[in-house]
Amino acid sequence: MTLSSPPSRQLSPSRPPEAPFLGVGVGLRPSHYPEIFERLANDPSSPSSLGVDWFELLSENYMIRGGRPLRIARELSQQLPLVLHGVSLNIGSTDPLDDAYLDDLSRLSELLAAHWISDHLCWTGVGGHNTHDLVPLPYTAESVDHVVERVRRVQLRLGRRIALENVSSYLSYTADAMPEWEFLATIAERADCGILLDVNNIFVSAHNHGFQCDDYIAGIPPERVFQIHLAGHSESGPLLIDTHDHPVRDEVWELYAQALRRIGPVSTLIEWDDRIPPYSELLAEVGRAREVLEKAWPGCSEGLCLSERAEERAE
Repeated sequence: MTLSSPPSRQLSPSRPPEAPFLGVGVGLRPSHYPEIFERLANDPSSPSSLGVDWFELLSENYMIRGGRPLRIARELSQQLPLVLHGVSLNIGSTDPLDDAYLDDLSRLSELLAAHWISDHLCWTGVGGHNTHDLVPLPYTAESVDHVVERVRRVQLRLGRRIALENVSSYLSYTADAMPEWEFLATIAERADCGILLDVNNIFVSAHNHGFQCDDYIAGIPPERVFQIHLAGHSESGPLLIDTHDHPVRDEVWELYAQALRRIGPVSTLIEWDDRIPPYSELLAEVGRAREVLEKAWPGCSEGLCLSERAEERAE
């Protein structure tokens, strides 16, 4: 599982081979099932009627043996690409890795032909107790060693590379010995895994901790980025909170454009997990993401990026 060197003819930064550009997607939410299937019923021969290019599924909601959610996911896997995004890998914890969880995740990935699997660079529990939150790690060499070893074991068990997401944070540790972006990049390089770059989380954490978003974007290795997340956030006193219950703010759209210029065209997801709006409102956010992509990398709005066109011309 080693990335090959990008061809010199590419017009954009190299893309991870396991993470092709899929376009713009949204998280699949039960409240949108009726409209999704109504759109498919009205135009069964054209998945483009859904208005999105792909769906992201919360892994744990579908790691079951049967039932309606899994049936719907299987049906949609025949229409559009799917990816899996989890919240329970607990990669930073000192608890043993959950082998049963990994087996179920692997089985689901194969069943849905998921393009990739992601989770969060954090810990979510210890001693068998779940915090129900995404708690950041100390940014130390010891934490790097610990996470790298666990990621390698997870990837070996799943038979594929995973992507780790930078989380929003509201605390820091006195032991921190490096900036967050260096911590994330070092783990990705040493563990040979991908990065799910949450642009909103960068903005939120930069505000909360006083670092520069520019430094974060500049510190991310483009060839490691599988996917980008965009979301809305809320204010709570002096803090910004990653609530996923608002439209994406203008400042985050600007940061997204900056990230694209450095990283290249990346599959992008609109996250909206609370106070979920009508499907049509989500599609408005999808449309704006496509506009930003098109401006940064002309041709991506048509589903075929410049780097891919360069490959075709060379062949």
